[in-house]
Amino acid sequence: QVQLVESGGGLVQAGDSLRLSCAASGITFSSYAMGWFRQAPGKEQEFVAAISRSGGSTNYANSVKGRFTISRDNAKNTVYLQMNSLKSEDTAVYSCAADRQSYYGVTYFSSDYDYWGQGTQVTVSS
Repeated sequence: QVQLVESGGGLVQAGDSLRLSCAASGITFSSYAMGWFRQAPGKEQEFVAAISRSGGSTNYANSVKGRFTISRDNAKNTVYLQMNSLKSEDTAVYSCAADRQSYYGVTYFSSDYDYWGQGTQVTVSS
């Protein structure tokens, strides 16, 4: 069956960095665009970043642009989210998702994603 397993979350201080990983199994990874979403307590889920099948196209939420970098390694079936200059408002559960439909580009609509991971907690203390 399809599994997306996130790792790398934790408790850090404002200004620190973290790298999240999402390992995929049960899918042909290179046939999926991948995205990261997050949900803070009491808030709706929001788009963070996405990357196309080849990695040639990326998209970021304005709130993380310039601080976060999404990348992927199709040989390792893994997508990453490098998070720098973390802020308290970045505190959330971060989930990765796989999108079968986007061929060359990416989408920021959560409803377009077919599979989801369980999420990993990121807590940034100020």
